[in-house]
Amino acid sequence: MNIDPFEFEETDDIEDILDENGEESTNEERYEHYRFVVDKGQKPLRIDKFLVNRIENASRNKIQEAAASGSVLVNGKSVKANYKIKPDDIVTIEMSWPPREIEIVPENIPLDIVFEDNELIVVNKPPGMVVHPGYGNYTGTLVNALAWHLKDHPWFQSKDPRPGLVHRIDKDTSGLLVVAKTENAKTHLAQQFFNKTTSRTYQALVWGIVKEDEGTIVGNIGRNPRDRKQMTVFPDDTQGKPAVTHYKVLERLGYVTLLECRLETGRTHQIRVHLKHIGHTLFNDERYGGNQILKGTTFTKYRQFVKNCFSILPRQALHAKTLGFQHPTTGEMMEFDSPLPDDMTALLEKWRNYIVGRNSD
Repeated sequence: MNIDPFEFEETDDIEDILDENGEESTNEERYEHYRFVVDKGQKPLRIDKFLVNRIENASRNKIQEAAASGSVLVNGKSVKANYKIKPDDIVTIEMSWPPREIEIVPENIPLDIVFEDNELIVVNKPPGMVVHPGYGNYTGTLVNALAWHLKDHPWFQSKDPRPGLVHRIDKDTSGLLVVAKTENAKTHLAQQFFNKTTSRTYQALVWGIVKEDEGTIVGNIGRNPRDRKQMTVFPDDTQGKPAVTHYKVLERLGYVTLLECRLETGRTHQIRVHLKHIGHTLFNDERYGGNQILKGTTFTKYRQFVKNCFSILPRQALHAKTLGFQHPTTGEMMEFDSPLPDDMTALLEKWRNYIVGRNSD
């Protein structure tokens, strides 16, 4: 059984597709560069607006040019830019040349390997490292580092943009990832993630005091129609994909709270979006507004303190701390734990000192 554990990702960059369109090709073969299935709850919307909200770095003019050239199709038929999409429409952009292939270049980048055997590797990813190559990040990724580490391994193929990957974490999230070294391991591990039999916990510092000691967040997650770089929680289950996050309070630190989050599903930005949805945005999460002072006083001294905290941890305060799964060959249950990285440790210590100082005033 082949299971793709990833959310849909675009196969190429629309700017490249459209800017490379020179003289009209006489080759009638068409290649699919993008494909979207419209959500069941989608309201009528012009297709150029729909695509601009879903394709990174695409301008509306470029989309309109693509539609005028017959490259934008709905259910297999070309449409104009003013076509209004309907639920379950299949929207594609097709060109007369194939999408760019991503070839993995092995790079001698140090890896923090927590465990390795003949079947798999568990690595502790540092913050700031992208997991796999894609638009704007073709080198310097975890996969480039793995390609170097496994350059003599026969199964690790350089033309596969996600060799061995069965899950991922965001660029600015640190922590544990398991990577398969064989086809058997990849199949078995992917099945475990698909069937939700793995265990994963994260530690997150969020804005505000979380009142309940523990709780569960349930809400479908999908791409935000108003901002294509964000995901959002939809008010009903007709849009997005089901997502469940369990949390419990580890420490209350004045205007912020340290949480442990356990994932039941694995949607894009799930923890970040779910916590924002309940009013507790991740500390310094720029994409979702956590890089603003969301709780606290208006005193200049406090504003400077928070600014210093942002400098200590220049990313969202999220760490993939534990990971558990069944070994694909031995059947043994394996559990791994990684310490908080230095930036999060320093940030927490700064907030603890702030609370002590405030209480002593």
